[in-house]
Amino acid sequence: MTAMGTEEMKDCCLRTKERTPEEYKKLIHRLNRIEGQIRGIRGMVEKGVYCPDILVQSAAVTAAMNSFNRELLSDHIRTCVARDIRDGKDETIDELLNVLQKLMK
Repeated sequence: MTAMGTEEMKDCCLRTKERTPEEYKKLIHRLNRIEGQIRGIRGMVEKGVYCPDILVQSAAVTAAMNSFNRELLSDHIRTCVARDIRDGKDETIDELLNVLQKLMK
């Protein structure tokens, strides 16, 4: 995966979603924890920590991101996808399949 630049984000993220304050808080809290884990790994590299120890922490970050993705995907299916299907927007199914393929790489 590559990091998105500002221009890429503007191009890809034209649609928005209203989230409840609880949803927003929960997602941001998870991302803040993951960000802290990443900073911790950076510190480990800077201190010359033994490779397997860093790899264990890296695996924990990967698991945390996978958990974040599952939660966000679940919410997306229950809200956006269900709404669009009810509204007859079948192209949402193709969009969902495309996202699933990217997540499973």
